[in-house]
Amino acid sequence: MRTYITGSRQLSNIFWAGAVTLGGIGFFLTGLSSYFNRNLVFFANVDEIAYVPQGIVLMFYGSVGSILGIFLCLTIWWDVGFGYNDYDQKLEQIFLYRKGFPGKNRELNLNFSFVDVKSIKIRIREGLNPRRQLLLCLKDGREIPLTGAGQPTALNEIEADAVILAKQLSVSLETFVE
Repeated sequence: MRTYITGSRQLSNIFWAGAVTLGGIGFFLTGLSSYFNRNLVFFANVDEIAYVPQGIVLMFYGSVGSILGIFLCLTIWWDVGFGYNDYDQKLEQIFLYRKGFPGKNRELNLNFSFVDVKSIKIRIREGLNPRRQLLLCLKDGREIPLTGAGQPTALNEIEADAVILAKQLSVSLETFVE
């Protein structure tokens, strides 16, 4: 059985990366327009913006916004967080794969034997920032997340997944509410 984890290639992330990048470029061009006394932004009149201090601040915020936007775009391009969980009944092994940022540790591969698993835990946090997470609890005390960090999953959906997984691994099921 294999379950996939969505990475950073989500519509909301693409929207925010585009908005932050365009906003940063707009701020930077507005500050640059105040320096050159020439309107580089076609949709606004920047004649009354003084370079000191307003233009300098606009260029600073524009630089920071552009750098942050480029970082968000690269995170989407690299699809950081994408992966899958593979539960092999024949080998009695669990294989976890995740993508990270480029470098020598870009790909995370974890292997666990069924006998190393103590239980499956559902962690539920309600309130302002609700989160429902499925965890693989090992006998040595480690808790490995099996679900992504995206939108909160419906409670009945995550419970059904946890029950199926606990039966397949022949382990107990725990619930932890924060």
